[in-house]
Amino acid sequence: MTYFTSYQAAKHDPEGFWAEESKTIEWFKNPDSILSKDSNGFYRWFDGGELNTSYLALDCQVKLGLGDNAAIIYDSPVTNTKLTITYNELLERVSKFASVLAAQNVQKGDRVLIYMPMIPEALIAMLATARLGAIHSVVFGGFAAHELAIRIDDAEPKVIVTASCGIEIDKVIPYKPIVDKAIASSDPQVKPNACIVYQRSQLFAKLDQEIDINWMDEEQLAPLHPPVPVKATDPLYILYTSGTTGKPKGVVRDNGGHAIAMKYSMKTVYGASQGDVFWAASDVGWVVGHSYILYGPLMSGCTTLLYEGKPIKTPDAGAFWRVCAEHKVNILFTAPTAFRAIRKEDPKASLLKEYDLSNLKRLYLAGERLDPSTYLWLKEATHKPVIDHWWQTETGWPIAGIPVGLEQLEEKLGSAGLPILGFQVEILNQDGHQCEAGKMGTIAIKLPLPPGCLPTIWKNNDRFKAGYLNSFDGYYVTGDGGYVDDNGYLFVMGRTDDVINVAGHRLSTGEMEDVISGHTAVAECAVMGIHCDIKGQVPYALVVLKNGIEYLNIYDKEIKSLIREQIGAIASLKEVAVAKRLPKTRSGKVLRKLMKQMIDGEDIQIPSTIDDVSVISELKSIFSQRLPI
Repeated sequence: MTYFTSYQAAKHDPEGFWAEESKTIEWFKNPDSILSKDSNGFYRWFDGGELNTSYLALDCQVKLGLGDNAAIIYDSPVTNTKLTITYNELLERVSKFASVLAAQNVQKGDRVLIYMPMIPEALIAMLATARLGAIHSVVFGGFAAHELAIRIDDAEPKVIVTASCGIEIDKVIPYKPIVDKAIASSDPQVKPNACIVYQRSQLFAKLDQEIDINWMDEEQLAPLHPPVPVKATDPLYILYTSGTTGKPKGVVRDNGGHAIAMKYSMKTVYGASQGDVFWAASDVGWVVGHSYILYGPLMSGCTTLLYEGKPIKTPDAGAFWRVCAEHKVNILFTAPTAFRAIRKEDPKASLLKEYDLSNLKRLYLAGERLDPSTYLWLKEATHKPVIDHWWQTETGWPIAGIPVGLEQLEEKLGSAGLPILGFQVEILNQDGHQCEAGKMGTIAIKLPLPPGCLPTIWKNNDRFKAGYLNSFDGYYVTGDGGYVDDNGYLFVMGRTDDVINVAGHRLSTGEMEDVISGHTAVAECAVMGIHCDIKGQVPYALVVLKNGIEYLNIYDKEIKSLIREQIGAIASLKEVAVAKRLPKTRSGKVLRKLMKQMIDGEDIQIPSTIDDVSVISELKSIFSQRLPI
């Protein structure tokens, strides 16, 4: 069947389509129904079915005879370490660490918060949690104690798993003090029972808290733990993503739909086969790390590549090409920002010529819009298919792309591809009516969402409805705007809210404004995501000082320091400018979009609702002096 025939079949009979795909995994108990609704009126897939995600990723692969195959290749240029772990070895370590967690009374449905660098133990902790039927919540290792505390309060983990440190290009970052500070500042009613620490040789952490436990001491003595059956509709993990309110949203992923989506997407979207070396150059703290560093590749019998390094400076802009050549990578998936950094350092791709990329079949880009210049540079440099595709933390797998597992369709410059089977993508106008081809509107997905997408927000059904379902009856609203061309290709043009995208990481400008407003000299502020050739966007802060306070250079450093401490270094606040006032509508709404357009040098249209048009002249003067990025 061609893509278009298959897409229509899935559209008109989603239950039949996904019933067939559900046969690709091993169930402990087959589902009673394929599609149903729960007590909240939310769609659920495979109700009544029982399975275990860790079992599917490990035990099933060993049963298929892949036990001696490489499950993980760990490559860490920042520690000069390379390691291969087979499926047999990984199954043993996961089964033992599941017992370590069980000894701390972690049971089915409990939460385990994981704050780890890019090391095999991060994946082991995730799989061990899933083996117990518990729910993991992975927090990116670069997040500050304040952000970690917010997630502790929301997830209420019984155990925290961390490492003694993370390694950057030129420094070692102690993790244990961050975790200790986060626990100390979290709600006393939800503090964890244990903090399990994996000691790295680069830095040993002091285990001086009553709840502290040494990972390796416990793992060595632990017995093997069997997989615990869970319901298909039980949560597998909670992954926090920034919201426009500044409070992180806990995206829930269930076990059954997730397993089917991972198997299907690896086959259809990425064209991956058993034994392929699959490299998602991301981090386990993001959704890409969950779906395509860990679960998707292992459930498909692939080898996953775990890379602790950067696209550049570890040691140079040839790092990605070295990894691909040395480990015979077949499929590479990363964010456009990685290749923009590589291109900046090595514009003629001279370093690529040193490496044999004959095993590399395709490159995939996602996380932000793939700009045409980066696409063309990458195509010319590699002579490989370069495929843009689009998805969200909320969906867990691609909404649109080129389904190479079905049909070899052409790529279109600037397009995220075609809707993937199961996603009924429509472009809606303000009245909720479908837009004609080529016309911009809100990108929405007709319900039900396919398996693997979020069933709700953790502990907050109302926020799920308000944020995604209430805008247009019968639709999930993605929060992005775009259009579809005459051939059905989707063009995603950007967010419709104030969440900005820094190197593929979604960050809330509202949250940054809350932090900056906490400075004693600041009366009010606005944060905009402005264009950056490398990271896509970076935050730019405009502050208004309190009356009687003169601007001092120290304020700039203090404000940036506040962002690093409370949001994390990933926020990358490059510039703080001072204005006498912010542009607002008469109703008091700050005109952030207008300021962003001015900074980026775009044509602007001053809204008729602006309360004082003279502010525009001042802003033009300020923005003309901004620093180069």
